[in-house]
Amino acid sequence: MTSRILVIASGGGHWQQLMEVRAAWADQDVLHVTTMDDLPQRFDATPFEIVPDCNRDDKRAILACSWALLRLLLRFRPKVVLSTGALPGVIALALGKLVGARTIWLDSVANAEEMSMSGKVARRFADLWLSQWPHVAEAAGAEHAGSIL
Repeated sequence: MTSRILVIASGGGHWQQLMEVRAAWADQDVLHVTTMDDLPQRFDATPFEIVPDCNRDDKRAILACSWALLRLLLRFRPKVVLSTGALPGVIALALGKLVGARTIWLDSVANAEEMSMSGKVARRFADLWLSQWPHVAEAAGAEHAGSIL
């Protein structure tokens, strides 16, 4: 039985890490979402959608990203929303909870000393909150199920 899964990551390392673990949902009905137009094509990640990027300093961009994500979530109706970061992923988790999806946050392996700022916020919305570093997971109260390195 397949599940609808929305996976989302901002460009750069967040997207790269998301692509590193995509074998975990290879047999599912997946919608890939990112903020950079050329990324899904480079990774053969289809189907895909592009949403506006945002950061905490640009409230208009946050609203534009949130609106785009809400429309995607209402159209796709995922059972699960998974993100490796950053703020667009946090927004997707929060909105995913509103539409009844289970949510997963996988914090970036680059955050080797502490949970990322986005990861700390995502904790409120994540049913499964993961760090790729055992000592970071222990200090933050997250779970550790391995890393992609």
